[in-house]
Amino acid sequence: MTNFILADNQELTAFALKTLIREHESATLHNATDKEQLVKQLQAEESSIVLLDYTLFNIEDEDQLLIIIERFPHAQWLMVSDDLTAPLMRKLVYTVRNVSIVFKDSPFKLFRHAIEYAIRGERYLCQRAAEVLICQQAEEEQHSKVLTHTEIEILRGVAQGKTTKEIAYERFSSVHTVNTHKKNIFRKLQVNTAHEAVKYAFRAGLVDPSEFYI
Repeated sequence: MTNFILADNQELTAFALKTLIREHESATLHNATDKEQLVKQLQAEESSIVLLDYTLFNIEDEDQLLIIIERFPHAQWLMVSDDLTAPLMRKLVYTVRNVSIVFKDSPFKLFRHAIEYAIRGERYLCQRAAEVLICQQAEEEQHSKVLTHTEIEILRGVAQGKTTKEIAYERFSSVHTVNTHKKNIFRKLQVNTAHEAVKYAFRAGLVDPSEFYI
C-alpha cells in the first residue's frame, strides 16, 4: 500500500492530484494544510509520497524546506509549484535524491508520470525543470571562463576566510591590487559581496566546498 500526503492548498491543483492518486487502488491519501500537519503525518508514515507546493505553506524559507526533506529521507517528494527558483531546484537535485519536480503548468500526463516514478522510488524532472537547470549551469560555466587564474586564486583565498591583507602578503602584491582583482571578480560574476562571490564559485565548481568555508 502506498501512502500519499497531499500538501497543496491550491484547490484546483489539489483536486487534479487527488484524481490521479485515486487511479491507484492501493493508495491511501492524507491531506496536510500546514507544516505541522505535514511533519506529523510523515512521522506516522515516513515512506510516504509527498506532493507539495511549499510556497503555499508556512515553511519559512528554502533552507527550512531542505531541512524537512533531509529529516525524512525515506519519503518521496514531488515538488509541485510555479515558483521554484533555479538555485533551489539545483539544491534539490544535487543535494538530495528523493525529490521530483513538476511545474503546475505542465501537461496533465506529466503529473501522472511523476507519480508513477515516485511509486517506484525514482526521480522525475519535467522538461521545463531540466531546461532551467541546464541553462543555469551553462550560465555559470560561462562566468567561470571569464575569471583569470589570478582571480580564481584570490577567490579561493576569500573562501578560506583570508583578509585582503593576508592574500596580498601571500601573493607578494599590494592591498590595492588585490582589491582591484576582487572588484573585477564581483563585476564578472555579477555579485555585490564576497559572500555571494564565494557561493557562486562553489556552485560553478571553481572551489571545492569540502576544503573551504563561507
